Amino acid sequence: MKTGKQKIIIMLVVITAIFLVLSIAFFVFRDSLLQQAVNKVSTKMKQEYSSDLSVKKASFEGFSGVSLTEIILVPKNADTLFSIKKMKTSVNVWQLLLGEVQLGTLEIQNGLVQLVQKGNAKNFAAFLKKENKEPTSTDKRDYAAFAYRIISKVLNLVPTDMRIQNLKFKLDDNGKRAIIDIKKLTLFDKEIETSINVQTNTFSQRWKIKGFADPRNKKADIRFFNIDTGAIKVPYFDERYNLKSSFDSIRLKIENIDKSGGELHIDGFTSISNLKINHPKIANKDVLIKNARFDYRLLLGSDFISIDSSSVLKLNKIKLNPYATFDTASDTIYKLKVNIPKMKAQDFISSLPDGLFTHFQGMEAEGTFDYKLDFKFNKNKPDQLVFDSNLKKEKLKITKYGEANLNKLNGEFVYRAIINDVLQRPILVGNANSNYTPLDQISPYLRKCVLTTEDPSFFSHHGFINEAFKQSIVKNIKTEKFARGASTISMQLVKNAFLTREKTVSRKLEEILLVYILENNRIVSKERMLEVYFNIIEWGPNVYGIGEASRYYFQKTPAELNLNECLYLARIIPSPKKFMYQFNDQGKLRDFAQKQETFLTNIMIRRGLLSIDDTIYKSQPMIITGAAKSLLRLRVQDSTAVDTVSVKDEFEF
Repeated sequence: MKTGKQKIIIMLVVITAIFLVLSIAFFVFRDSLLQQAVNKVSTKMKQEYSSDLSVKKASFEGFSGVSLTEIILVPKNADTLFSIKKMKTSVNVWQLLLGEVQLGTLEIQNGLVQLVQKGNAKNFAAFLKKENKEPTSTDKRDYAAFAYRIISKVLNLVPTDMRIQNLKFKLDDNGKRAIIDIKKLTLFDKEIETSINVQTNTFSQRWKIKGFADPRNKKADIRFFNIDTGAIKVPYFDERYNLKSSFDSIRLKIENIDKSGGELHIDGFTSISNLKINHPKIANKDVLIKNARFDYRLLLGSDFISIDSSSVLKLNKIKLNPYATFDTASDTIYKLKVNIPKMKAQDFISSLPDGLFTHFQGMEAEGTFDYKLDFKFNKNKPDQLVFDSNLKKEKLKITKYGEANLNKLNGEFVYRAIINDVLQRPILVGNANSNYTPLDQISPYLRKCVLTTEDPSFFSHHGFINEAFKQSIVKNIKTEKFARGASTISMQLVKNAFLTREKTVSRKLEEILLVYILENNRIVSKERMLEVYFNIIEWGPNVYGIGEASRYYFQKTPAELNLNECLYLARIIPSPKKFMYQFNDQGKLRDFAQKQETFLTNIMIRRGLLSIDDTIYKSQPMIITGAAKSLLRLRVQDSTAVDTVSVKDEFEF
């Protein structure tokens, strides 16, 4: 009778024998098995992706190496997607036995990968097919597990020993071309070395990537810079999106990727130097960020993805802690918190990106401040949006103005509007101008009407209305477009007096900061701000200020305007050049305009700004008697040109 020890020995012998038999069988038939695998992949490419995959020769080298020559993938009736003259690779056998494909070595010689679009036809379109699986209410992805699985698979496909020579990536988007030619890329003993040539329709450069990469331990520290003199230019985007961008160098460091306790942690930092961006939607000149660094800590759980508040974003001397999360535990909730610790105001001003805040150049300030933003949006309960912005200052004072000298609003100055980059005629804001009208000489009806339509809380807010911002954000999210703004009279005044009408990120950011400085440093009184506003805003084609407007439409002074005329003037402020479309062929207000007027009147009565006695003569027709009559006669009678915005959308207070 065999002892337990003898049974174990016999079992090990049997297992070893089976393993040897399988190994011998594998070595005997492995080339044919490899060919079968190639044929299987080729069949799948043809059936599922309408593409022809061919491999001239596939064979094993050594115990775990595979050699492939002349690999070509050509989609049906399209340009070749990729072709590789020679490729060698090896896999980790032990990992393969555990069901994981982990590359050990990789060699590629003379390869081409190209993405081509001609008209609407793409040579990669077949590989963009989406799964038709219908999501169910029970489907819920574990973000941490999913991300860790994807990261692990990708890193397993990064070899620990890699040599690539002459591998080209070509992009041709209807003549917009970019070629990234990897002359050499090596990864040996965890060190990366490259030599890359870049060619586009507009420039050519030589790039270099150098650093440390350890895919098995999930760590990397890589630097990206230009071999030639000058900054690295980003290809393709300049022609495709009119986005010109460049930088001196980029560094990416991954210090830790770890999954424990059901959470995935990713830690590291990325930095960029002298990032230059030029796009007409951002600014009308180059925007330069000299130094930026993001020390990140990303956290993923089963039902959330977040940037941890311990992360630090540095922009020159500005340092802030961002916190952002996407949470699906109960509802779909987005959160954003930003904390700028106490810092010197001058450091903040000097750290603003060049080209993005041109009106702040030369500005000097004293004191310190800190800032906090708290934003929360529930997709299923949008009306419960949280938007809290809080800035605390200590002895904050502007000692020297930059290009935008806000103090000029207190005295006489010349205003010139800029429309479509064209400087308009000069308007003197002062008593020497016969059309200039002091605030107390403007009809009280007009003051009340304009404040109601444009900014009901003008005399109580400090430049911004948090509730208006919240309502604007909610509506824009619901409509999935920029359908509503939250502009105050203060913001309109700054935009008109100091900025342009260009729709750029730069202009909006400058507007916000200038309004804050204007309203929170007691530079100009509210009454003076409103007076200047009435005297510079556009009220028709080449009509600026209430003095010109009252004569242009009614041959009256601003003090003589009646309620109907004031209601009309207040309503056309958003689109003054289209005033003629308010009228029908008989010169009377159209139905939609009358409804807006009634709506506005009722609001003012409800708020106590008007009494019933004020509306006694409201039934009398409003008649254009001034020079504006000539445009009414010439108006193109096309009903499609009428701006029939609903009353509710036009006036939401």
